[in-house]
Amino acid sequence: MARTLILAIALGGLWLLLSGYFDKPLLLIFGAASVAMSIYLARRSEVIDAEGVPSGLMPRVFLYWGWLAAEIGKSNIEVARRALAIDMKLSPTLVKIKTPTRTNAGYATFCNSVTLTPGTVTVDLEPSYFVVHALTRDLADEEAILDMGRRVAALENPDAHDGEIGGRVT
Repeated sequence: MARTLILAIALGGLWLLLSGYFDKPLLLIFGAASVAMSIYLARRSEVIDAEGVPSGLMPRVFLYWGWLAAEIGKSNIEVARRALAIDMKLSPTLVKIKTPTRTNAGYATFCNSVTLTPGTVTVDLEPSYFVVHALTRDLADEEAILDMGRRVAALENPDAHDGEIGGRVT
C-alpha cells in the first residue's frame, strides 16, 4: 500500500509539474482521474513492486542526477571544443563495457546515462555487456564509463563493493 501511495504522489506531482494547471477544477479532476487510472492499471499489471516503485532509491537518485548533470556539462564542453576546432581530430571508437548493474532498471539507467553524455552513445545491448560508440578515444574512457556503472550499481545496492562489479569484456 505504501508503494501505491508513493506512486500516486509521484504521478500527481509529475502531472501538476508538466501541465501547469492549478486553478482549473475540471482539468484537475481529469488529472486526478488519469492518476487513478494509471494506479489501477499498475496494480492490475502487478508492477508496483521494489523495482517498479523503488521508494528507497529516491534520496540517492538525486545525488546521482547531480553528478550526471556535471558529467554531461564536462562532456558538452569537450565535444563543443572538438566540433569548433579547425582540425577536429576525431577518432571514433567502439568499446565493450561489462555491466556492473544487477537489475533491468539499473541496466537501462546505466545505458541511458552513457547515451545522455555527449560524445558517447550505447549502440548494442547484450545481457552482460553493451557496446559504446565514442567520438574520440578520450571520450571512450573505460574507467570513467565503469565509474558511472559503479554509481548506478550503488543506487541499486548501496552495500556493493567496488571490486566485485564491472570490468572490460575481452
